[in-house]
Amino acid sequence: MMKNVIIAHGGAPTAVINASLYGAIKELKESGFDGKIFAPRFGSDGLYNEDFIDLTNLTDEELEILKETPGSAIGSSRFPLYEKEYRHIVGVLIKHNIGYVLFTGGNGTMDTIGNIYKYAKERGVDVTCVGIPKTIDNDIGVTDHAPGFASCAKYIANTVSFCAQDVKGLPIHVSVIEVMGRNAGWLAASSALARKKKGDAPHLIYFPEIPFDENEFIEDVKKCWEKRHGVVVVASEGLKYADGTPIVKPIFKTERATYFGDVSTHLATLIIEKLGIKARSEKPGLICRCDRSLVSKVDQEEAILMGRTSMKAALNHTNGVMAGLKRISTKPYKVEPILIPIEKVMMTEATFPLKYIKDKHDVTDEFIEWLKPLVDEVPDSITFLD
Repeated sequence: MMKNVIIAHGGAPTAVINASLYGAIKELKESGFDGKIFAPRFGSDGLYNEDFIDLTNLTDEELEILKETPGSAIGSSRFPLYEKEYRHIVGVLIKHNIGYVLFTGGNGTMDTIGNIYKYAKERGVDVTCVGIPKTIDNDIGVTDHAPGFASCAKYIANTVSFCAQDVKGLPIHVSVIEVMGRNAGWLAASSALARKKKGDAPHLIYFPEIPFDENEFIEDVKKCWEKRHGVVVVASEGLKYADGTPIVKPIFKTERATYFGDVSTHLATLIIEKLGIKARSEKPGLICRCDRSLVSKVDQEEAILMGRTSMKAALNHTNGVMAGLKRISTKPYKVEPILIPIEKVMMTEATFPLKYIKDKHDVTDEFIEWLKPLVDEVPDSITFLD
């Protein structure tokens, strides 16, 4: 009797997470798989509670729509799991004749699939566990980058470019744009793609990897203001002082995540109070990870590739791995899919490399060259004001 497959989503959705689901299902259908295809409704929560969506008979038309759908079409969660929950989940897999479990997500989700693999193995249950990488923060270890990041980076770069045109046309204030990435500055760094020439915004970039100094921040903004009277600052949501204290107080906590007040509002207020300069705060927030209109073509293609690669590995009974991307060359851009032992990525965090940071608040040309192939070009804008 053919065993069934489960494909789940974990953690925050992205604009291309469903493209990975599409890729996995396409690989299944093309392989001649004739078992059931289940998706737990809302990720590990649905898996624990045996709340499954049956995707076995999706039509080709539905699959094509799925590929273009942002967010998680099957739901996701941050449902905390411990030993008791994992042992229960292994029982659920046995009950529903599950032979393959795939989870799409970030480093926390890889911890989930790694633990399901561990507890199933301990119990002698024949189930193949494979991870599909996904994160807007690009903080999964080992893989060159992860699907979801490039589309979000494209959104941030475009947002900064559009905001810069506004500020350049009416240079009377400082605009502080807050981007996601609590501990990793990949998205903040990506804002530099907005530049078309020297002097373009962003004028200052603040990374969570570099300790924040309030006096230095005020002095840097002052110098920029005196030079151009219209300044765009990009700041990570996870800025901290040298002692590790967040620059804004936590306002809500869960077991794995801490939610802070608006960093951009705090910084804009500092500018107004310390310099007497008009300042505005901007925060794309969740929009940057669910905007379908700015999806990177490369990101979508690689999301599908990771779905296919993971499912192919599962069907070949390659257990306890995550699919990943190995960069072969940047010019021309070429990557190949790889399989990474799951223990190498479980709860690891790939922060933004210091080698890519220049003068504390900028990025190197090397980083821009690394990023460009992943992100479709930011549209040109014209101005006669320089």
